Amino acid sequence: MPKVARELSATEVRRLKKPGMHAVGGVNGLYLNVKPSGARSWIQRLKVGGKLRELGLGSFPTVTLEQARERAREHRQQVWDGIDPIAARRAAQDALRAAEARRITFDQAATACWRSKSIEFRNPKHAQQWKSTLDLYASPVIGSLPVDQVELAHIVSILRPIWETKTETASRLRGRMETVLEWARVSNYRSGENPAKWETLKHVLPKPSKVKKVRHHAALPWQALPGFMTKLRGRKGIAARALEFLILTWARSGEVRLATWDEIDLKAKLWTIPGARMKAGKQHRVPLSEPAVKLLKALPRHEESPYVFWAPRGGPLSDMALSAVTRRMEVAAVPHGFRSSAKDWARNSTSYADEVSELQLAHVSSDATRAAYARDELLAKRQRLVRDWAKFCSSETSAAKASVTPIRGERAEQ
Repeated sequence: MPKVARELSATEVRRLKKPGMHAVGGVNGLYLNVKPSGARSWIQRLKVGGKLRELGLGSFPTVTLEQARERAREHRQQVWDGIDPIAARRAAQDALRAAEARRITFDQAATACWRSKSIEFRNPKHAQQWKSTLDLYASPVIGSLPVDQVELAHIVSILRPIWETKTETASRLRGRMETVLEWARVSNYRSGENPAKWETLKHVLPKPSKVKKVRHHAALPWQALPGFMTKLRGRKGIAARALEFLILTWARSGEVRLATWDEIDLKAKLWTIPGARMKAGKQHRVPLSEPAVKLLKALPRHEESPYVFWAPRGGPLSDMALSAVTRRMEVAAVPHGFRSSAKDWARNSTSYADEVSELQLAHVSSDATRAAYARDELLAKRQRLVRDWAKFCSSETSAAKASVTPIRGERAEQ
C-alpha cells in the first residue's frame, strides 16, 4: 500500500520553507509546493481516467490549509462520480468569460443600437435627438445597469414622471427603449420579455391618446394670407424669401431650409425632395407655381454653397430663422402653421379633392383606396392647386371676394 502522509498542522505548514513538494496529509495527494523564490501554492495530484494529473488549488496563505483540504476532497469526490475536475473547472471558467463578454450596460447597448441604426435616420439632427432622449431620461436611471437586468419597474419609473406632462416625448422614449432592449435580446445580451413593449406597459400606464393634450401649430386664418404675403414680400432677407417659398409650396421648414439647387428643375417647375429629408422617408415631388419659380430665379447664389436659402457663411439657415421672421412681423403664427392655412383654404374655398391637398402636404395615407388613387402623385392637379393658391396669396380681395375654383369645372377635370 502507498505510504499515507502524516497530517500536518497549520503551524507546521507555515514552517515549510524548503523548496520542493511537501505532502501535508489529511487528503491523499495534497501537497504544498515551495518554489526557490519562496512562493508557496497548493497542488493536488490525483488519477483521472487512469492518468496522474496535477491540479492547482491556489496560493498559500491566501488559501488556508483547511480550505485546500476541502477543495481536494471535493475533487476526489468528482473523480469518484466520474467527473474530470480539471475539465469541469475549464468549462466553468469558459462560461464565466462568455457571461462577462455578454455583460454590457444599458448605455453601452443604447450606443451600439444607435450606431447600428444610424443609416435609418433622415439626418444628423434626428440621429442626435434619438440618442439624446435616452441620455436625458433613461441613462440616469438604468444607464449603468447591466442590460439583462432592466425590468418593468425600471421602465415605469422612467416614463411615469413625464407620461402625462410630456406625452409625445414619453411615447417616443418608450419606443426607443423598446428598440434598445430588443437589440440586446437578439444580440444575446438579454433574454425574456421586453418590458418596454406597450403590450406590457398598457396595464400600468394610461393610453397616450387619453392623456395627450393636442397642440396645434399657431396659424393665420386662410383669409388673412393675401395681406400677410403683401407684407412679407416687402421684407428683405433670405429668411423672408424662404418663408415665402414655404407658403407657396406647402412645405415643411426643414425641407425648405435644406433645399439644394440640384433638387430643383426650373424648366419643369418641379422640386424633388429626396426621401432622406422627408418625414415619411419617401421622395416627394413638389410642383412649383410661377411666383415660386420667379422667387427662385431672383435669389442670389452662393458660389460655395449648394443651398437655395443659405446662411451668411454658406450653410443652411438655422431652424429658427423662419420663425424669427414671423416674430418680427408680430403675427400669431409659426412657419409650420401655414400648412394648416393652406389646407383650410383648399377645404373651404376650392373643390379640390382631399387627396390632392394631402399629397401636396406629403401626408401619407394608410387608406388603400387613396394610395391607389395617388399612384401618379396627382401632379397635374397639384400643379393647378399651387397655381390657384399662389393667385389667392397675391390677391388683395377679402375672403368674400377671394377666387374660388369652380366646383363643376374641377370635378369634370377629375
